Amino acid sequence: MEILNVTEIEPRLKHPAIFDRFDALSGGEAFVIHNDHDPKPIYYQMIAKRGQTFGWEYLAQGPDVWQVRITKLEGSEKPATVGEMVAADYRRAEVFRKFGIDYCCGGKRTVEEACRKKGIDPDTVKKELADAGTRGGSIHQDYNRWQPDFLADYIVATHHRYVTESLPMLYELSAKVARVHGDSHPETVDIARHFEAVAQELQMHMHKEEHILFPYIKQLAAARRDGKPVARPPFGTIANPIRMMEAEHESAGGSMEEIRQLSDSFTPPEDACMSYRVLYAKLNEFEQDLHQHIHLENNILFPKAVDMEATILG
Repeated sequence: MEILNVTEIEPRLKHPAIFDRFDALSGGEAFVIHNDHDPKPIYYQMIAKRGQTFGWEYLAQGPDVWQVRITKLEGSEKPATVGEMVAADYRRAEVFRKFGIDYCCGGKRTVEEACRKKGIDPDTVKKELADAGTRGGSIHQDYNRWQPDFLADYIVATHHRYVTESLPMLYELSAKVARVHGDSHPETVDIARHFEAVAQELQMHMHKEEHILFPYIKQLAAARRDGKPVARPPFGTIANPIRMMEAEHESAGGSMEEIRQLSDSFTPPEDACMSYRVLYAKLNEFEQDLHQHIHLENNILFPKAVDMEATILG
């Protein structure tokens, strides 16, 4: 398979070279980008200019070498990613959660790609996904229909508020359990350390969203709805802060996965005191909220924002 080493191409010509190579492909053909950093900006540019016509699969993810296989899809429609499937029907989230498939940070993979990474039979997962779609009950809010500015406000009012209100209690509980039970259960010390990292990262992360990214998204939404002008932002394009937010999502999600592993999926030991049990229950709740929080941003809000900017600013 052809490898396009973009580190050897003049910066201003890198993206045009990738587009030229992609446009020359026939359906089903692919090539590999070789780079020295995450080429995510070209992903967003391709979404804006070529739509859902390509597959994007990481083969290497740094820190020194990044490789992505780009495939031109046969036909006009890209297979739904796990993130898109959950966005369409949130009941599917429980299926992915059951099989340990990441639908938030890893939401850009197809079911086949996600199952291949986990070593799971995709037909088994697809059957349960089909069963989930036939169950009664609400499919929750149809977030896809919400305007981006309304969705941004909802995320702040619901998920940012939840994180802000939960952090003090979890700080106190995780430190207390580590102090009291650390000798007999040393994993609690690591859990407290990982949670402190999650808390610090999310606090800075939410501040940047509320004071930089989300206000710009709301400006774009107003410009599209009301015909108001919007200046090009100082960060160049919205893909730049989104790329940073997604990296921070992946970091926080990875730390919570470490906590899940250390805690045996939040299962307290037999000798756990009440504080110990409350800590694990609250961490489990916190992780579930974080998954939906990241899902709403990575899989719904951010793609909508990229499309808006491409339409308004070109």
